[in-house]
Amino acid sequence: MEARITSLPNKNDIKFTYESYNPVLSEILEKIESKLRKTIKLASMPTYKSRVKSFGSYYRKVLRLKASEAEKTNFVPLTDMMGIRVICAFLEDLGEVIRQVCDNFDVREIEHKGAEQNFREFGYESVHVLVAIPDDCMPEKKTLPLPDNIVCEIQIRTILQDAWAEVEHELVYKTEFTPFDLPLKRKLASMNASLSLADIIFQEIRDYQKKLQGEVDARRSAFYEKADEVTFDAVALQKSIPETKSINRVTPYVRGTIDDMLLEAIHAHNHGELDKAIKIYSDILSSDPIPAPPVLAVIFKHRGMAHFAQNNYNAALSDFRSSVENDSNGFRAFYYIGIVQSIMGNHKDAVESFSASIKINEYQSHAHFRRAIAYFELGEYDKSLADLNAAQALGLDDAGCRALNDKLVEKFGMKM
Repeated sequence: MEARITSLPNKNDIKFTYESYNPVLSEILEKIESKLRKTIKLASMPTYKSRVKSFGSYYRKVLRLKASEAEKTNFVPLTDMMGIRVICAFLEDLGEVIRQVCDNFDVREIEHKGAEQNFREFGYESVHVLVAIPDDCMPEKKTLPLPDNIVCEIQIRTILQDAWAEVEHELVYKTEFTPFDLPLKRKLASMNASLSLADIIFQEIRDYQKKLQGEVDARRSAFYEKADEVTFDAVALQKSIPETKSINRVTPYVRGTIDDMLLEAIHAHNHGELDKAIKIYSDILSSDPIPAPPVLAVIFKHRGMAHFAQNNYNAALSDFRSSVENDSNGFRAFYYIGIVQSIMGNHKDAVESFSASIKINEYQSHAHFRRAIAYFELGEYDKSLADLNAAQALGLDDAGCRALNDKLVEKFGMKM
């Protein structure tokens, strides 16, 4: 019995050794976090938390899992001595972070915590990735030897998963449940299920936004293409808009809501079903209650683009002006007004519209270019040249720019 007692790990010795390693572990952890911040690239950048395991937690885990090793050495490496949390906004980000970590680190193990639980259980979900310590993250001064198998644990979670893990730690792991705690366990399971559902809904909304943005980008691209054709090609009015690629519907919204109707209208718009698109836009505008001004501004703008695609320039101009009335900072609507006015030959009015757009957002290369064209048509060649230079300085250098440059060269009788 006495021999067994003398072989027990000496807590004071282990504590002294572990605390002597603390600065070394902290330096490694800081460097790995810095490497992660430089490496991980997401649309919504994650936040980071890092910690070196406290001695109390370290000692309890050593006694529970590696007591035999602690009898032989005062420094027992644990996989979670150094931990970094990468906290992401959306579920889709988790897989991308895992991929980027695998591409940039020597990954020793990946564990999906909580994946095996059923809906009645309340354990947190998280992905734990163990990585070897990169050479460039090792401490500059090697004052203490490091075990060959030392790793850093990178935990990858969503914001809601992290919030749940923090709360669960306080409510569960710092207390002891008894058989009489079943109602409380059920409440915790319900809370966890609600947070998991919220994560899924947030991701569905994100998917919807991407889908809608994809449709809007395709619509705007087709609008600009037609505007260029009408501006630079005399036979453009007889041309049809190129067919756009179909994008599968993804929406978490109920059919008939403004969000879903807008997506349906833009989708129809992109596929040349202009009458259908205009009808849906009109239904939204006439809905009861009347949508808020920012919503009206968007709908008028899109219906104006549909009218423009039908060569109904007066209706397009009316809608773009209505968009501006509902959003005085709508620089794109002012830009669209200028395009229609230019096509209709009202170059003086077009200059005013382009100027209003540029006043709100001066970093629009295309707005500067189109104002340059309008100035050229008015015979104000100095102003045209200034706007053309501004457009090129902002990165626009296409065939239209070069054609206008050639015309200005001819007018000025010089090489530019």
